[in-house]
Amino acid sequence: MKLVTYPDVEMMMIDLANKLAGELNTVLFHAEQASIALPGGTTPGPLYDALCASSLDWRRVRVLPTDERLVPPDSPRSNEGMIRARLLTGAAAEAQMIALRPGADGMDGLAGRVAEVLPLDILLLGMGADMHIASLFPGAPELEDALRADAPPVMQITPPAQPEPRLSLTAPALRSATIVHILITGADKRAALERAVEIDDPLLAPVCAVLGSATIHWAE
Repeated sequence: MKLVTYPDVEMMMIDLANKLAGELNTVLFHAEQASIALPGGTTPGPLYDALCASSLDWRRVRVLPTDERLVPPDSPRSNEGMIRARLLTGAAAEAQMIALRPGADGMDGLAGRVAEVLPLDILLLGMGADMHIASLFPGAPELEDALRADAPPVMQITPPAQPEPRLSLTAPALRSATIVHILITGADKRAALERAVEIDDPLLAPVCAVLGSATIHWAE
């Protein structure tokens, strides 16, 4: 794990947006397409505002959420909706969104569509104060299966004390990424990260599933 600290959140968002743009450009220099998995929620919004202005061949970029609530895409709780509103605007609107939503072909069809994007080139994650990543929550009844090396790339998860079930990339899909970044802010998330390092058990602290390969970006 590599920890990068920033003097303030605004600088972190700008610097990380530039870093992600550079990494995507590097991938596109060597390959026909680039894949990036991104979180929803409120924290990364300013990052997406900066990243969408980057000079990239967005037509060759495939974007997928790391997880999704089982709500309509126009719901304010939809991660897909947030990513579309904050990132896939202007030139970046030409990127291809791989939605984490089962269609008429059900979960098998969704798993197949996600598998086509793997291995991921770049993964950006958030982390909760409970040390969850994507929708891999401590205490979720499906967590152990989602952490298995032979787990399908996406599973439905029932997070404790959450208003709706979710779909989430599983541990092997997350670990397929060549580059892993985790974005956190605030003293509580920093303390949670330190607890996770001490616990070193993905069943209790799911972030441990990717800590070994991740760069952590933190600002107060």
